[in-house]
Amino acid sequence: MNTKFHLHCRKCGADIPGFAEWFANNQKCPHCGGTYVDVKYHRDYSELKKLIDTKEHVENVWHYLDFLPLNNKKNAISHTEGAIPVDRWEFMEKFAKKYYNLDITVRAYRNDLNQGTGTFKDVAGAVTASVLKENGVKDYCVASTGNIANAFAHYFAEAGINLGVFVPADTLKINEAEINAYGQGLFRVKGDYAAAKKVAADYSAKYGILISGGNTDPMRVEAKKTMVFEWLRQMGKLPSVYIQAVSGGTGPIAIAKGCADLEGLGYDNRLPRFIMVQPSGCTPMVEGYAKAKAAGFPEGWQNDYPCYENPKTSVMYNVEVDDLGGDELLSEIVVKDVKTGELTTLKADEEDGFFGLFGFTGKKTTGMFEGILDMENGYIKTNEKMETNVPGVYAAGDVRVTPLRQVVTACADGAIAAMQCGKYISTLK
Repeated sequence: MNTKFHLHCRKCGADIPGFAEWFANNQKCPHCGGTYVDVKYHRDYSELKKLIDTKEHVENVWHYLDFLPLNNKKNAISHTEGAIPVDRWEFMEKFAKKYYNLDITVRAYRNDLNQGTGTFKDVAGAVTASVLKENGVKDYCVASTGNIANAFAHYFAEAGINLGVFVPADTLKINEAEINAYGQGLFRVKGDYAAAKKVAADYSAKYGILISGGNTDPMRVEAKKTMVFEWLRQMGKLPSVYIQAVSGGTGPIAIAKGCADLEGLGYDNRLPRFIMVQPSGCTPMVEGYAKAKAAGFPEGWQNDYPCYENPKTSVMYNVEVDDLGGDELLSEIVVKDVKTGELTTLKADEEDGFFGLFGFTGKKTTGMFEGILDMENGYIKTNEKMETNVPGVYAAGDVRVTPLRQVVTACADGAIAAMQCGKYISTLK
């Protein structure tokens, strides 16, 4: 058995020596075929408390190496992900007080301050790539709509692992370009995400290539559990409420694992109240939980949930932003059909089903900044750090003055702008 850790099957209780055996059995328990395992460490967990309570600078997720499933640090791949600051959002506190008379403290563990690909998937990408590298895995595949594929493409390329990414037909070209930029293979599937997952699974089975294990993948869970340790390190306590927009739900699963690892260390490791959000057109977790709750959570309820053949999610094509609306917060956008000229108002409310609104692409949408930001021929002037003439305001991609407007340069601009935003915010504390 691995001297540092082993895998424990949640279904039958069997212990699996390590990832070599796990991978050899196609990421299933060799005793019962279960796919959900916990990583158990053969260490004094009081050492974890020392890591959390440190006053020294923490560089990245590998600060917690002793409680991550990697044996040799030389196999660790990192771009300083996982040690991002917990921001305090006072503007949201004011909003809660003004409109709901709530006295609360709001903090955000932000996605865009990681330095790999600028998303919260970078931590999972770093740990997964490192574990696969250590175990000699050379080929891997994943079905994705964006972030996890980009993170995996970046870290796997550095680990020398060939990645096959299967994406639905309507995946953004910018995501495709980033994956290709790392030299990884991308397969655009005719159909939606469900179709991409099926083709990826068929590909994995046919060629004997490991496939991403999804929301309970032990490598991803172990990576993301470190957010619990970071909250304690930076705030001294865990939040009482945790809000997240979820797709697969690795976040809350990882939080539960992180809290379990804290048992007996003297911390209040009670799970926060989870508020998990899904868009109204595609809510399999919400429907599954509501059904289970109404039935009193019968045995096996975790595996009883709807599978949508074609989620009721709409994609708007051939539109551009015409106007923005809202009092203190952005609450609606007006988009114009570039072919018919028809205007449509999209509101950030339950009826419209939006939980995110996205802004500007290209010269035509920058007119609203005239007289506010320095402009040149309709484009926004920036320096090499993507800073505009207004402190705290950044521009990236096609909207700024640049000699080249391509997907690759836009990706680079976005990464630079995200990092500079983070640095600027840190100066305000």
